[in-house]
Amino acid sequence: MIGVEGNRTCRELLKFIHCRNCPVYSAAGLQLLDRPLPAEFRRERAAHYAQAKKIAQPDRFSVVIFRLASEWLALPTTVFQEVAEHRGMHSLPHRRRGVALGLVNVRGELLVCASVARLLGIEAEVRDQKSEGRSPTSGFARLLVTNWNGLRLAFPVDEVQGIQRFPQDELREPPATLTKSALSYTQGVFAWRERTVGLLATEMFFSTLNRSLAR
Repeated sequence: MIGVEGNRTCRELLKFIHCRNCPVYSAAGLQLLDRPLPAEFRRERAAHYAQAKKIAQPDRFSVVIFRLASEWLALPTTVFQEVAEHRGMHSLPHRRRGVALGLVNVRGELLVCASVARLLGIEAEVRDQKSEGRSPTSGFARLLVTNWNGLRLAFPVDEVQGIQRFPQDELREPPATLTKSALSYTQGVFAWRERTVGLLATEMFFSTLNRSLAR
């Protein structure tokens, strides 16, 4: 080679400095690009595009897993803002039977504290296990702070396992053994650490919770 990539003996370098500026170099490049395609190349490209399209595996779904009595539940990570310690609660007058438990102070802001167990129809199970000492809440109970479409609220749970990820194709139909209330709010179930976790249907869950708080 006599150009810049070789021994630099090409006389045209005195005029054009670099091969890319030389019309002879450009003409050779065009000739190379315009050459007829070999039959092997056509066959290789045809075989490549004839292959069946590989379907990408579904993305992994990010959720926060928590426990109410013996029920393991989950909601999308995006609805959670904070996992807080349990704290004192200010009761609300004339709201003893609804899902509103009272008001809690979270970083200087008063938030409505709701009973998800009451909404899902498992409040009796939660109460019975705590009264019998079968629900190990000591040291594990937390307050989950959520924000859904601008609605900020908190609800107590017996345990939080933090953020977990699982493939969406592992989601299965909820079993008929769930309570009627829990079944209506469950989008599906998935296996996690030899447990079955119910993924709550976000839209239905928060919409119903919001309406219940307004009563």
